[in-house]
Amino acid sequence: MEAIRFSEYRPVSIRSRNLEARLAETEADVDAAQALRYRVFYEEMSATPSAEIAAARRDFDAFDSFCDHLLVIDRERSDGLSNVVGTYRLIRREAAARKGGFYSAGEYDISKLVAYPGEILELGRSCVDAAYRNRPTMQMLWQGISAYVAHYDIELMFGCGSLPGTDVKEHAETLSYLYHYHLAPPALRPRALDQFYVDMNLMKSPKMGPHETLVSMPPLMTLASVPPLIKGYLRLGGFVGDGAVIDEQFDTIDVCVIVKTDLIAEKYTRHYERAKRQAGNP
Repeated sequence: MEAIRFSEYRPVSIRSRNLEARLAETEADVDAAQALRYRVFYEEMSATPSAEIAAARRDFDAFDSFCDHLLVIDRERSDGLSNVVGTYRLIRREAAARKGGFYSAGEYDISKLVAYPGEILELGRSCVDAAYRNRPTMQMLWQGISAYVAHYDIELMFGCGSLPGTDVKEHAETLSYLYHYHLAPPALRPRALDQFYVDMNLMKSPKMGPHETLVSMPPLMTLASVPPLIKGYLRLGGFVGDGAVIDEQFDTIDVCVIVKTDLIAEKYTRHYERAKRQAGNP
């Protein structure tokens, strides 16, 4: 396995009160991120660890040595292992080329995304400590991603978002909603690999109209069954790929999410202009 290479400068450096967002700079930083991922995915949730992962009490795989690890750190926590309270795994083209491909390629045909002419970024392994699932921590994560995107001129982000459990019928409404209202345009649309493909168009009669058009589907803001992370991507103008994938190890149903960063910039511009008008600023 290739040794982790750490940057000598800080593409991400954000502080707000006791919280700091930055990239992992040492192997101890990566270890703390993997420890957090283990606590969330395997202890709190229902992922099934391999014997090696269970023994180490760390969530890790071969991609960890090639990517950047975005961290949110509580600087008031003295224990270096527990002061990482949020993390994201970030894989750019250069890192994927060194590894031999992107993580998502194990579930999806992402050839259209890889063929995109601009810089692309795969997001994954997102988790936050249970005591820090609040607005300040999430803002730090997203500000960190925004700084990273700006630094590397990322034009397209993608990754797998997850629905809890592996019972497709329990998520029929959500999967159908995503398929009918947020399917990526053909030029950017990933497709689940044939051996994993789960049809997302599950809402048939009586919720389908006479011309096979979806009716009575609640809007995104009221569709509580959409997990917050996926809902956040959709609010930024994101899309989903064709087909879901059952992940037995993590006990989830995955969908591939795509977000163009120019849509993010546009939405944030509108948000700040609206805030300025409401505050009476020019």
